Amino acid sequence: MKLGLLLWNQDAAWPTVVDAAQRADRVGYDMVLMWDHLYSIAGDGVDPYRPIFEGWTSISALAALTERCHLGLLVGSNPIRNPALVAKMAVTLDHISNGRAMVGLGAGWFELEHTANGIPFGSGFGERLDWLEESVSMIRALIDGETVTHSSAKYQLEAARHAPRPIQAHLPILVGGNGVKKTLRTVARHADLWNTMGPAADVATRDQVLREHCVSVGRDTSAIERTLEFKPIIRDDLAEAERVWAESLANAGTTPTLIRNAWLGSPAQIVERMRPYRALGFETMIAELPAPYDPETIERLALEVKPMAEAELAAS
Repeated sequence: MKLGLLLWNQDAAWPTVVDAAQRADRVGYDMVLMWDHLYSIAGDGVDPYRPIFEGWTSISALAALTERCHLGLLVGSNPIRNPALVAKMAVTLDHISNGRAMVGLGAGWFELEHTANGIPFGSGFGERLDWLEESVSMIRALIDGETVTHSSAKYQLEAARHAPRPIQAHLPILVGGNGVKKTLRTVARHADLWNTMGPAADVATRDQVLREHCVSVGRDTSAIERTLEFKPIIRDDLAEAERVWAESLANAGTTPTLIRNAWLGSPAQIVERMRPYRALGFETMIAELPAPYDPETIERLALEVKPMAEAELAAS
């Protein structure tokens, strides 16, 4: 099983971000990720003007402060940046990190942060998904050293070609989202990793759709790494886990009733929650934590939950 840590950018002090990333790197996480938002987002009705760090500069800084974990966004808001610029940034990050960059992309959903900052948001979700398909295709080609000419209503590239190449032979692209018609088709065509969340039955339905898209585009579905996002607090006492969770969310200006996918409890209870997803082939679990990033949860996920889950699989 692989582990990722997604650090909420909002209401965070930078030394706390560094401490959490280095702790995760030290205890064996495979990836450390951050949001890509210009305004704060956590919970319905949250003040959008709460403090929040920008994503790409954050993970680039962490690249120089960590040693083994991959670094990326979960996920980059595609409308915010030109895809050719994203490709150049990703390769630069790969060199800063000595081969640990990931490109995370999604269609974007928070209209206010786009329109307030002068970023076109499109006519609707369908159009943004079309933009995402175009972008992922161009980014993949540019990272792989191809020359790209592309002309559409949104993007125009004229014989774009980048150097240097990444350190990684194949710099991975993660696409996040649940749209069955367009997003999952983009995943099937281009992504190395797919991220989703939610009840196991819903995830199973989406996974089946992804498999059907893979058949239609001629892609081996096993080539796509499945990643699941969840929000844990680990304590042996459930009441204490609930207290820590509520306190963490209060720091971000929200409450437990407004946040989905919280997994609270002991290591054994977390393993039990993982079980139906792992049965579907989701072997990368990405823990999402609000600042100040509970250190006990970070460490116990890697040092207790992961070995327990792997031992369970080995015994089955």
